[in-house]
Amino acid sequence: MDLGGVAVAVDPTAAATALTFVAGGVALGSVSGLVPGLHANNFALLLAAFAPAMPGPARYVGAAMLAAGVVHTFLDIVPALALGVPDPAMAATALPGHRLVLQGQGREALRLSALGSGLAVAFAVPLALPVTAVMEQAYPTIRTHLPLVLGSVVALLLATEGTWIARGGAALAVGASGVLGLATLDIPATGVLPAGSMLAPLFAGLFGAPVLVEALGGEGVPPQASPTITTSRRFVGWVALVGTLAGAVVGYLPGISSAIAATGALVVLPQRGPRPFVVATSGVNTANTIFALFALVALGNPRTGVLVALDETGAPLTLGLYLCAVAIAAAIGFILVLVLGDRYLAVVGNVDNTHLSVGVLGLLCLLVFALTGAIGLGVFAVSAVVGLVPARFGARRANLMGVLLVPLTLGV
Repeated sequence: MDLGGVAVAVDPTAAATALTFVAGGVALGSVSGLVPGLHANNFALLLAAFAPAMPGPARYVGAAMLAAGVVHTFLDIVPALALGVPDPAMAATALPGHRLVLQGQGREALRLSALGSGLAVAFAVPLALPVTAVMEQAYPTIRTHLPLVLGSVVALLLATEGTWIARGGAALAVGASGVLGLATLDIPATGVLPAGSMLAPLFAGLFGAPVLVEALGGEGVPPQASPTITTSRRFVGWVALVGTLAGAVVGYLPGISSAIAATGALVVLPQRGPRPFVVATSGVNTANTIFALFALVALGNPRTGVLVALDETGAPLTLGLYLCAVAIAAAIGFILVLVLGDRYLAVVGNVDNTHLSVGVLGLLCLLVFALTGAIGLGVFAVSAVVGLVPARFGARRANLMGVLLVPLTLGV
């Protein structure tokens, strides 16, 4: 092949094999994104466990892992919007995306999320090199003062709550989840699948189960209106850029979730509300995958479960291959949100909400047991109780990230 006078050798067999692995990763990421309770991390750890037996170089397994992680960040908005929709009377304390669903704007929310994730890929790839260069210089100082940095994040979370009651609930949520993290993070998983850790029941309990419990008896997904995006293109682009930069924070600093970073990102935006939050969170979530990849290459620190699994395979960090896998997965993920999202909302809208919530809770219990055994089920139950705290005070669920922030701040 000749590109502008430069000869480029392409091995068709190697290219076809790489694309096959990427396609497999896209399929796994689609399953994990659409099935509540599953995460691309679980599949990535399974792939890492079976990597030596895979018919292909380890770097192709790594490409499959990254493709799965990227597609997951596009599609996880779909069940997040469709499941756990509360009664309209509870809209004030619902998740931002659920507020849009209750207003009949769920199809718009899907498209805003797809744009946030898609634009994040477009912004993150060119920004990754300069940001990584800055972080290589700054990271030793940040690591030395990490407890102070994370403590400041907790203080920001509390300070940006709207009322003193919400701040009290936020402090309780941070403290309770932090104690839970201190008590359980180091417990070994005893599930039947070699892809579990206590993060699975902790996150399913803190962030998944409470939403479903609060939706019991709710009216579910109401009829959804036109998918037309009512926010200006320029503003969507600006929010996605801010979310991308916030994603860099998530990619380099431990304990910072997409919701926390999106909360910080919205502080600098002139307009707030559910639409900017959906765009920013989606942008953070997807950009995190790219920045975390560069952080692994530059600093040797894997910051996501997918990259931890990639690191465990011992695969060479072939950045060109991995960025191609990310780009292909992002394009497919964008299309899948549009193709599957509306149908998902429509199907869920025709199912009794109480039966649906109970069924999904049962699925979470099965997944937790498979990944972490009976001990994990106990952790899941306790986490679900703690996860109910923020909504009772009108506080953000992001405060539950104390489960990681507190142990990291204390250096445990």
